[in-house]
Amino acid sequence: MRVMTFNLRFENDQDGENAWNYRRHLVVKLIKQYAPDILGTQEGRVSQLDYLEENLTDYQMHAPSRLLDDTCQYPTLIFRKNRFKIMEGNEFWLSKTPHIHRSKNWDSAFPRMLSTATVEMSESGQVFSVAVTHLDHMGKIARLKQAEIIARWVQEKTVPVILMGDFNDGPGSKPHAALVNKNTGLSDTWEELGHPEGEESFTHHAFTGTPRKSRIDWILTTVPPYITDARIRHDQFEGRYASDHFPYCVDLNWPVQKWK
Repeated sequence: MRVMTFNLRFENDQDGENAWNYRRHLVVKLIKQYAPDILGTQEGRVSQLDYLEENLTDYQMHAPSRLLDDTCQYPTLIFRKNRFKIMEGNEFWLSKTPHIHRSKNWDSAFPRMLSTATVEMSESGQVFSVAVTHLDHMGKIARLKQAEIIARWVQEKTVPVILMGDFNDGPGSKPHAALVNKNTGLSDTWEELGHPEGEESFTHHAFTGTPRKSRIDWILTTVPPYITDARIRHDQFEGRYASDHFPYCVDLNWPVQKWK
């Protein structure tokens, strides 16, 4: 089973030649090329997500009870249609008032959300929960508080969990420590395979292709599933990039025994 997290870069006309309308076909091409079974996107505005839904016909978008708002940049789960039955799902804001639309606290520059689903694999009957998020890019306190909210959600689950997103912080950060620990049972897929930290692991590149900042896009899992491959995809198309982030793909295997 392949899982991909991909920050789309929000629709922003100030991006010039890298504006959404000039690269959206590259986003679709990249997704089809790596063919994830589960895709978690960040920064998608309604019009961007509509485009993906129209052009990724083998996939279904999961946005439970979402209040559509053109001002929002949503983290969104997208599933391959023939592989999963979606059993339930939820979305809530990473704030003190999680069910109030666009609520935010602490030093968060923007409202931030967790989008979740519990699914059953069609072939094996394996049940697990999956979630996607995007932590704040400015507020250090907010990122930690948002991570702690997610950690509590993980600890409440009675089935395996896959958590992905743009966490706007690197390994060794407080948000990473809040999520990857014995209490949550989450592991960092990149670390579990022994991959080194450095420029090749950095996932933000500002449309230049030159890695910067740190490894801020993560896929975290409980065990099971088992991690068999983890790669940051650096594809370009005649010198052009689909987004200002590189997508991150992880291949996972489930044991024969079902976890329900």
